[in-house]
Formats: sequence, C-alpha cells, structure tokens
Amino acid sequence: MSKILIGADPEIFVSRDGKLVSAHGLIKGSKHDPLKVNRGAVQVDGMALEFNIDAADSEQAWMDNINGVMEILASMVPGYKLECIPVADFGFEYIRSQPEEAKELGCDPDYDAYTVDVNPRPNGELPFRSAAGHIHFGLPETGNDAPVNDADYIAWLAAKVRELDFYLGLPSLFYDGDTKRRELYGKAGAFRPKKYGMEYRTLSNQWLKDDNLKRWAYKASMNAMERIERGISLFDKYGDEAQRIINTSDKASASRIIKEEGLLLPAGIVL
Repeated sequence: MSKILIGADPEIFVSRDGKLVSAHGLIKGSKHDPLKVNRGAVQVDGMALEFNIDAADSEQAWMDNINGVMEILASMVPGYKLECIPVADFGFEYIRSQPEEAKELGCDPDYDAYTVDVNPRPNGELPFRSAAGHIHFGLPETGNDAPVNDADYIAWLAAKVRELDFYLGLPSLFYDGDTKRRELYGKAGAFRPKKYGMEYRTLSNQWLKDDNLKRWAYKASMNAMERIERGISLFDKYGDEAQRIINTSDKASASRIIKEEGLLLPAGIVL
C-alpha cells in the first residue's frame, strides 16, 4: 500500500465551574493564523477551541500527536475543562451576546459526496453550536499540490468519501448517540477537498473521549484506505445505504452491514 498520512482537526468546547462557556478569546491562534505547538497547532474556532495535529504515519504517532496537543491545549486554559461533546446548548441570548467573529459559521464550503456539490451554508441562528472530529487523509497520488477546485478531482475524492461512510460513519453510531449536530454539520458524505487529499467531516468529536476510540479512528481510517486501494467498493455493493443509515441513525441496518463486511469497531463495543 502507498504511504497514506492521517491527521485531524477536532473542536472542543470548554466549561468553567460546571457550565459551558464560549472559548472566544481564551487562547491565541485563529483560523487564518493557528498557534503552532509541539506536534500540531491550536486556535479559537467560533465559540469552541480547535486543534490540529501533525500528519501521522503510524498508530503510535497518531496517539502521541492527539494526546500531546490535547495536553498542551488543556494547560493553556487553567480553570477551564475541555468538554469533548458534539453539541453545546448555549441559548439564543448567550450566542447573540458574542462578537461577530465568534458567531460566524461555515467560513469555507464543504461538499456532499453523494451529490458531488457544495453543502448549504449552516444556519447560525440556532441556540446551539456543534463540534466535529474531522479526519484528514494525505494521499500520495496528489503530490501535495492537487487542484482543489477541479471537478474531476472533487469527484475522485467523493468516491473515496462514500466508502469512508461505511468504515467510519456506520461504526460511529454505536459510540456517538448525538443526532442534533447534523442540523448544522456532519451529514453523511461531508468532505472538503485539500491539495494533499481530503478532510472527512462526518464524525463528531466523540472519538476523542478515550484512547480506545482514538485508536479505532486511526485503524478504521487506514483499513478503509487499504480496502479502497485493493479495489473493494462497498458503495458499489450497497449503493447510498450508508448515507441513509447515518443520516437517520439506523443502528439495526448499520449493525447488519458491519457484521457482513467485518468492519472495525472500537474496543469494547459488541453488536
């Protein structure tokens, strides 16, 4: 298998004295100018914190990068607790009291792998905010300089993302019971083209909850890419069934396909 690199840029809410609060202004670093730290970078993202990690070429590097940057981030906000939850219900009044840059959503468009078209901009006039656990794939075929606006490139990535919904999206239903986040982000097949590959945007930040889930995220990502490289297509077999299952949280159907295909589940989850 060609060398594939895996990265991530999860978002995390913060609480103080047991109450969720906006992370705006808590640390340095922004979308346009992240603050570099050892093994990655950190920034404020709206009302949450975000971090990214250096691309990993092994499970151990992935774990070291994720946990290392999370520890640094926690140390930067003394008195606050990092909350790995997919939705924060702040309420209309609290959100409206925030600066404009904290309220902004959907700065850059993402795509729907099933329509191969841009997803609608999320509605910022809702009383909650969501947090994702995006996984990035560095693909050797791109040469790190792919044309991110090219229709053929986007379609090529979309085919891979439809496969990722089976390997990552379906199993996520068994550790992440949230459905509210998908009112803003994270429907099946959500992705963003990158010059080095793609960003899979369907998962919430729930895989950050413990090391077993973090290890699963890496292993399942690599397993998916290995099977894709071997020419195995679950989309050819099941069509857009993964899209329906994820967007409706149909665990019974997800369980059936996971068992039939021997897909990886996080340690401790038994169907």
